[in-house]
Amino acid sequence: MKKNYWLVLFVSCLIAELLLTYTGNETLRYITKPLLMPFLCAYYLAAVRSTAGFNRSIIAALFFSWLGDILLMFDSGSSLFFILGLSSFLIAHIFYIFFFHAVRIAEAIKPKGFLLIPVVVYYAVLISILSPGLGDMKLPVRVYGVVICFMLMLALHMFFIKNKKAGLLMAFGAFLFVISDSILAINKFYASFSQAGVLVMLTYGIAQLLIIEGAIKYNSGIAKTGNPS
Repeated sequence: MKKNYWLVLFVSCLIAELLLTYTGNETLRYITKPLLMPFLCAYYLAAVRSTAGFNRSIIAALFFSWLGDILLMFDSGSSLFFILGLSSFLIAHIFYIFFFHAVRIAEAIKPKGFLLIPVVVYYAVLISILSPGLGDMKLPVRVYGVVICFMLMLALHMFFIKNKKAGLLMAFGAFLFVISDSILAINKFYASFSQAGVLVMLTYGIAQLLIIEGAIKYNSGIAKTGNPS
């Protein structure tokens, strides 16, 4: 199947997921939500020529995102599912860290220490807001926050790669991923608000798509020229 078919399926599934979340149809969400990452992974696999190298990190990140999606669907019934879902997304972010680090090394980009400043400030503000309501989840959430912020910092290095379009897509996608996780955390541990679920899934779906689209464009540049430009 051509890659654009998988993209259409992903976008259609995401729209359906958003509508079902908005209307509160949890039953049909058991169909749409678990299909999102498989469709996106199929799109990626159809677009790249090889699964070798850092492409494996992308596939692994999508797999653990899929696992996290499923586990978090059951978190209302048991806190164990939330912890397992959080752990799955933690692993997904670690694989994205591997990917962004591999790209940075391949592009010979030196670490940009100044990128750590806004990320640390964001982390400190978010944790200070969440801390009073975290309870027993204080340590897991703080650790998760450190990992996603480290992922974001590495993703911001993508602004400096030769393929500017790919870099912009990946960096903005990582930023939206952090926003999605932040909305979920604020809704769960600070103050719940109407349609938080829609915002979480909207930012999450777009975030994953942008990272994958950027990775595809980066791969295409390598395939065409033999270098990342």
